[in-house]
Amino acid sequence: MEEKTQFQKKQVLLFYCIEYEDLARQVASQSDVITLQSINWRNFDDGFPNLYINNAQNIRGQHVAFLASFSSPAVIFEQLSVIYALPRLFVASFTLVLPFFPTGSFERMEEEGDVATAFTMARILSNIPISRGGPTSLVIYDIHALQERFYFGDHVLPLFETGIPLLKQRLHQLPDADKIVVAFPDDGAWKRFHKQLYHFPMVVCTKVREGDKRIVRLKEGNAAGCHVVIVDDLVQSGGTLIECQKVLKAHGAAKVSAYVTHGVFPKRSWERFIHKADGLENVFEYFWITDSCPLTVKAIANKAPFEVLSLAGSISDALQI
Repeated sequence: MEEKTQFQKKQVLLFYCIEYEDLARQVASQSDVITLQSINWRNFDDGFPNLYINNAQNIRGQHVAFLASFSSPAVIFEQLSVIYALPRLFVASFTLVLPFFPTGSFERMEEEGDVATAFTMARILSNIPISRGGPTSLVIYDIHALQERFYFGDHVLPLFETGIPLLKQRLHQLPDADKIVVAFPDDGAWKRFHKQLYHFPMVVCTKVREGDKRIVRLKEGNAAGCHVVIVDDLVQSGGTLIECQKVLKAHGAAKVSAYVTHGVFPKRSWERFIHKADGLENVFEYFWITDSCPLTVKAIANKAPFEVLSLAGSISDALQI
């Protein structure tokens, strides 16, 4: 009998939310075994969702995936309704791709009465109905708090992926690739990423309290004469990145760039990073984000210093696991 020399790829039917239409098309273009499927996203007059899964009869016995963006509480309910419905349509397996797990990026359970919304979201996702193929596979990129990995129940199989390989690939393409130093804005970022970036020289910053202020200081490492790339999992206002950049410049960094997997940027806070024509305030050489936050990607399109590193290829690979 002839041996199988090639791994048999599974055919995947990929559904997606409206925000992720562009990313879904990119994911499908990465592979000839991923086929896009559609949902009618409508609303009743009272505002509640009126949803319809197209092709529902024909997805029986197929491997099905859904690409979700929980960018605001308003869009979560309609997507959860679809996410709970798809595994019940006699599918062979169900995978939920949620690139950005949004809740609880600042959760600190410091006193009685604090509500752990990240834990609530994990409980909701842990109760996705089991499909004929077993528990749901849940693909998430660079989850913010490491302890959130343990929030999920046994009815889902979380697969924690990272955008760091995309950054490494981009750094190797730079003309000054031999002068790259990776910087972490705090110990949390160092713990999360240093093992994936071990072959780069490293700088670690830290926040210290001085009176009522929190000041960024250089804790260890040498930035002098190098192109320093600050690495973190997400950005909100960007204040810490800017303070970190000032400290690195003061310690002799030739250039400073930044990478975050999730460019959240509420209230258009990305605007403070845009290159000005006079060049006086252009503090970041490059600012790399992934396309995990689609509203940001649309907002910063073709605006220096921003570059988008797409998760499409990584998601396509994850759908084969």
